[in-house]
Amino acid sequence: MPSALLASLHLQQVLVRGESAALIEASLAKTETFMSRVETASDQPRMMEGSDFWFSSDDWRSRYRPYNVVDGVLQIPVKGVLLHDFPWQYGAWATGYEYIWQAFKRGQADGNVRGIALVEDTPGGMVAGCFDLVDRIYATENRKPLRSFAMESAYSAGYALASVADSITVSRTGGVGSIGVVTMHVDVSKALDKMGLKITFIHFGKHKVDGNAYEPLPADVEKRIQARIDELGEVFVASVARNRGMDAQAIRDTEALCFTATEAVSNGLADAIGSLDDAVAAFAADLSLTEEDEQMAGQNGESAVDQAAINAARTEGFNAGKAEGKTEGVKEGATAERVRITAIIGSDEGKKRPKAALSFALKSDMNVEQSQAVLADLAEEKAEAPQAGGRSQFEQAMDGGKNADLGTAGEQPVVSRAKRANAAAGFKVN
Repeated sequence: MPSALLASLHLQQVLVRGESAALIEASLAKTETFMSRVETASDQPRMMEGSDFWFSSDDWRSRYRPYNVVDGVLQIPVKGVLLHDFPWQYGAWATGYEYIWQAFKRGQADGNVRGIALVEDTPGGMVAGCFDLVDRIYATENRKPLRSFAMESAYSAGYALASVADSITVSRTGGVGSIGVVTMHVDVSKALDKMGLKITFIHFGKHKVDGNAYEPLPADVEKRIQARIDELGEVFVASVARNRGMDAQAIRDTEALCFTATEAVSNGLADAIGSLDDAVAAFAADLSLTEEDEQMAGQNGESAVDQAAINAARTEGFNAGKAEGKTEGVKEGATAERVRITAIIGSDEGKKRPKAALSFALKSDMNVEQSQAVLADLAEEKAEAPQAGGRSQFEQAMDGGKNADLGTAGEQPVVSRAKRANAAAGFKVN
């Protein structure tokens, strides 16, 4: 018999990673067993004083509404399937949006909490409740520093939630993405025919039974369902674009792909790669530095504006460091390319086949060893008369290109020295 939770998702739009169907089914089955235990419990719940949500520490149910603060960082687990109308956190199997919101609110009000961490390992979950939660967190005034950690995964609904944080860190073997929406229709009509069964619907309203499983899905009904999916997909795209400060089309163009840690950092869906322990420790250290700055500002009689200036200076320094690193990386790349070109052309194999060597050096990505191996298999070229001025084609090519303007922060288009030489020598440049 199918899980009641799984059955509740039939023809519902969900935000999940497509490859995780088996995991989702197993998680929902485990969660249903847990819910049976909670609903049939005969003992009276013991609550924290002044709370109608948080259990006292001596109540067994408190384990399923965890609230853990370490070094000033509240760690909120976001694991398993993410569910609407589910005020629990059930280990690796399921987490409710309501639990996440209650934990976040408590952390905001807790003087011992300096920052909040969303620790995620989820294939995604329900559409219902997801974007409402994201919007509430986004709109929170005086929000404490919030970081997301994909340890191992933050897919679909999990990524929607992760994106609202100030930054996202992914484990080396983890992944994020799957920015899309999915639903499913199952047609069992042929199976019923084989069993000799026929279902007849008696209904008021032409569209009352649209999408039922006992008839093939008509084209017009499928079109309407697709329109709803597309609309929800645009809600997802807009939410991530706002949260991450990204171009909506760039997010749309991911086509719901799942990305590795390195891919996510490269395309802007994540900010860093690291282990949970190291990343949370760094978060706590950053919070300590911020707290020290605030204390110093208070001791010196500096205003909140002064602290804002400190934060702005930090941001400016960080951005300047990124720009300097980018420029330096371009310089190092150009130097390495010159060394590669010279080594290929100056090798014994290259000297005997100068035209082929020049072509390999400028028009391929082969390293020195690869180029030498290929050149060695080619016939040696006959010597040609020197060109006018006694200068080789390569020398003319290398002297004919302009240096790329890197700008003050390396933001201008960068043209490699190899491409400049290639163009000057008369080769086609893509």
